[in-house]
Amino acid sequence: MTTLTDAQKDQVRAWLREGLQLAEIQSRLNREQGVSLTYLELKLLISDLNLVPKDREPAEPTPTLGAPPPPGASGRPPGPTAPSSPPPPPTGGLPPARGRVAITVDQLSQPGAVVSGGVTFSDGKTGKWLVDELGRLSVAPAEPGYRPPAQDMQEFQMALERELARAGF
Repeated sequence: MTTLTDAQKDQVRAWLREGLQLAEIQSRLNREQGVSLTYLELKLLISDLNLVPKDREPAEPTPTLGAPPPPGASGRPPGPTAPSSPPPPPTGGLPPARGRVAITVDQLSQPGAVVSGGVTFSDGKTGKWLVDELGRLSVAPAEPGYRPPAQDMQEFQMALERELARAGF
C-alpha cells in the first residue's frame, strides 16, 4: 500500500471538504501528486483519517430546449395531461441512456462476494462486478478482451460508491 506524506493527506482532507468524490480524489492524486492509489486504498486511507466524504446536493434539472414548462409555470394550475411519450422503464438491469454508466446490485450476491451486481458502460457493453470478503473490487466484462474507457470506470466507481452507501455498505 502506498503511504502518503502529511502534506498529501492534508490535500486529501481539503478535497473532501470541497465535496470531491473519492474517484475524483483518486484521479487528482495521480494527476497532481503522481500518487497511484487503488479505490480501495483510498477508501481505507479516508477511514484511517476518520474522514467522511460529503454527499453532493442533487443539481436542479436545467430546462432543455423544446421541453414543456414545469407544472404551474404557464400560469394555469397543473392538471392531468396525456403523456407525449411512454414513461421511462424501471432501471432493473436495462441498458442506460447512451453515454451513461449504470449499475445494478444483485439481491443475492455471487458466491465468495460480499456484494455483487452488473454494469452497463456508456457504449452499451455489459459486465459483472463484485466486492469480495477482503474488500477487493473486480469487474468482468461480458465480452472477452473488452476494456471500458477510463472515464466509464471513474463514473462506475462513483455510481458504485453511491449505491453501496445507499445499501449500507
